[in-house]
Amino acid sequence: MRINKYIAHAGIASRRKAEELITSEQVTVNGKVVTNLATTIKVHDQVEINGSPIYNEEKVYYLLNKPRGVISSVSDDKGRKTVLDLLPEVKERIYPVGRLDWDTTGLIILTNDGDFTDKMIHPRNEIDKVYVARVKGLANKENLRPLTRGVVIDGKKTKPARYNIIKVDRDKNRSVVELVIHEGRHHQVKKMFESVGLPVDKLSRTRFGTLDLTGLRPGESRRLNKKEISQLHNAAVNHIK
Repeated sequence: MRINKYIAHAGIASRRKAEELITSEQVTVNGKVVTNLATTIKVHDQVEINGSPIYNEEKVYYLLNKPRGVISSVSDDKGRKTVLDLLPEVKERIYPVGRLDWDTTGLIILTNDGDFTDKMIHPRNEIDKVYVARVKGLANKENLRPLTRGVVIDGKKTKPARYNIIKVDRDKNRSVVELVIHEGRHHQVKKMFESVGLPVDKLSRTRFGTLDLTGLRPGESRRLNKKEISQLHNAAVNHIK
């Protein structure tokens, strides 16, 4: 097994992140620093990252309804609560698949499967990520239409999105809009709405691929079953084809 895949399978990071660890000389095999991405790991090889040995773990997958005020990270240098704090019973070294902002609530997956993570977050796989946003202003077809063609944020155009206007409150000058995207760039949904003059006041992710939050209150989680994992894999594979 190639070294980047071995690290990903150990639940340390995605395969792409593993490549960064290797090329930055943070990985050793049998005591020697390895920077060659083509290095093959054998059964009895000892692999370490920054002096800490790693091992392959059973692959696990969890669905979490993230509350507001929780960081989508495995740790936080400011001492803020992270998504891992909400799953203290999990012994495997899981991490979030993508991120939700501190003030964004809703569906997030956690796993120790690096290949699965890469497949879920890569835009080419076109897995639906569904958000419900409460925005300031009156949403209509005219001001939302640019989102269906793609808008430029941070110098790069977004992929076409789909929307559904759920509610327009003229008295309070605000609207509720569902937005479906396939990417996961930094603050993407907020920036997309901002670009069309509808700043986000409240945001939640309600669906990821075939998964939704049915039965989960904020802060609650559950382990995904084999069927759900297979459906996510199949959704990605079908789009690649």
